[in-house]
Amino acid sequence: MAETTPKTVSLPKTTFAVDVENHELLKLAYDAYLANARQASATTLKRGEVSGGGKKPWKQKGTGRARFGSTRNPIWRGGGIVFGPSGNENYTKKLSTTSKRVAVKQALSLANKAGKIVVKDVKTTGKTAEVAKFLADNKFARKTLIVVDEKTPELIRATRNIQNVMLVRSTYLNVYHILNADHIVISAASVKTIDAWLNGGAK
Repeated sequence: MAETTPKTVSLPKTTFAVDVENHELLKLAYDAYLANARQASATTLKRGEVSGGGKKPWKQKGTGRARFGSTRNPIWRGGGIVFGPSGNENYTKKLSTTSKRVAVKQALSLANKAGKIVVKDVKTTGKTAEVAKFLADNKFARKTLIVVDEKTPELIRATRNIQNVMLVRSTYLNVYHILNADHIVISAASVKTIDAWLNGGAK
């Protein structure tokens, strides 16, 4: 069954109550997450790759029209594309490890200030109904991020079919998921792990 943590666990101020002077770093981290998840799947054909166009549309001289060597010229309809995506584009954006951790601390601090974070242990035998009841009892009706130290098979099985619920390990937190969550449920053990990870302890 899903149970709450009986004792109160305080959130370290070094991680959950840092000053956020502006949102510039948060935006960089948010955009980097989306960019790094982007796939270069769009492709276009250049004039040499479009089928057809082998025959000269009309003779070079004497017609009064502009000369053309191929109907696959980029300025013709059905012609090739100039400077289009090739599928080899690299959209990744890099942030230093220090910047990423500071951004995560800022995101957690904003979420904590907004009252989105609760410290509770979600225990389940692997049944979806148990976690669904836990969410309903705590009135977590919208996007809920569950943070644990270890993603057990039971937790994975119990949460994977619940809409708007994401299960993540404590050291895999990122700005995108934190800012998009309406509720963040952090296990008691994860609080220390997150604090150590973001303040230079665990790698």
